[in-house]
Amino acid sequence: MLNGMNAKTKQINAVIVGASGYTGAEMVRLLVNHPSVRIAAATAERKAGKSFGEVFPHLSGLKLPNLVWLSDVDWRDAHVAFCCLPHGTAQEAIAELPDHLKVIDLSADFRFADVETYARWYGLGHQAPELQKQAVYGLSELAREDIAKARLVACPGCYPTSAQLPLSPLLQAGLIDADGIIIDAKSGVSGAGRSLRETSLYAEAAEGVQAYSIACHRHTPEIEQGLSLAAGRPVAISFTPHLVPMNRGILSTIYVKLADGKSADDLRGRLSKRFKGEPFVRVVKEGERPSTHHVRGSNHCRIGVFADRLEGRAIILSAIDNLVKGASGQAVQNMNIMFGFPETSGLEQQPIFP
Repeated sequence: MLNGMNAKTKQINAVIVGASGYTGAEMVRLLVNHPSVRIAAATAERKAGKSFGEVFPHLSGLKLPNLVWLSDVDWRDAHVAFCCLPHGTAQEAIAELPDHLKVIDLSADFRFADVETYARWYGLGHQAPELQKQAVYGLSELAREDIAKARLVACPGCYPTSAQLPLSPLLQAGLIDADGIIIDAKSGVSGAGRSLRETSLYAEAAEGVQAYSIACHRHTPEIEQGLSLAAGRPVAISFTPHLVPMNRGILSTIYVKLADGKSADDLRGRLSKRFKGEPFVRVVKEGERPSTHHVRGSNHCRIGVFADRLEGRAIILSAIDNLVKGASGQAVQNMNIMFGFPETSGLEQQPIFP
C-alpha cells in the first residue's frame, strides 16, 4: 500500500506543480470531481500565498489549498505529482522529486526517447537523461500497458495527440502510405499558454487566422517519433499549425495517400474497430464532420474520414480540446491507468455546446 493511502477508499493525494497556468486550472477543474483524488498542494512561484479563487475566480468557493512555493511542499503523504511547468524547467523540478512519487509531466521535457532530438528542437540540453530512460510516452489509448507500470509518464503534446490517434492505427495496419502525410492543424489561443506575449493579444489574434512555426514547429519530431514507431520505419511529415481566434480546441485536417486497393471506407472501418469501446475516442459515421464545438471542455477525440476527390487519397479530420484531451484530461486519464482507477473517473464531463 502506498504511503498514506486509505485502504478502504483508495484515495490518493495529488500535488499540482505549476498550477497558475491554463493546464493547472484545468487540472483542478477535473480533479475536484474525481472520487479518489484529494488535491493536497499546488505550487505557483509567482502566485505563492494566494488562494485559487484569487488567481482563477471560476474556481473560488472550492476547498482548495492556497498556492505555495515548490520548496514548501510536504511530499511525505503525496502519491502523484502533475507537473504543469514549461519545457526546460520541468525536468529539473522532476529530478528533485522523491522517488516514491508517480509523476505525470505535461511539458515536452520527457517526450523524446532521444535526448539529442530534444536538445536540437528545444535549444537546450537535457538535464535528466537518466530519468528520460524511465519515461513512458503517455498517449493513453495506444500505451496502456506501459503507462500502468510507469513511474514517470510524459503526456503528449496537443497537436501530436490529435494527429497520432487517427494515424498510428492506420500505419500499423498498412492502410496508408507512410510518405507524403500532410497535417494542417488549427488551435485556439490557449495553446500558447497564459504568459503575456504579443501574438496572444486580443487585437493580434481576433478576426484573423495565422500560420506560425512553418516547417519548424517543435511538435513535428514528436509526431514523427510516434508515427515512425507505428509504421516500423522512419516517417517524415509536413505539418503546419495555425492560430485561430477561439479560446480552446484543435482541428487537424490530415491528407494521406491510400495503400494500393484501399479506400476511405477501409480507413474508417479500421479506426472504428480499433477504438470500439474506447470511452473518449469517437469515430463518426460517414459524412459527419468533427468540429471543435463537439469536444469543447471534454476529454473526447472525434475522428472523421472522407474520400478525397483525387483518386487514391483520403482526408481525415481529428478534433480535440487542447486543454483537456490535449493536456490535463489526458494527464488525469493516465493517472487513472497508473493507479488502477476506472479510466473515466474525473473525466465524465460531456462537451459544452454551443
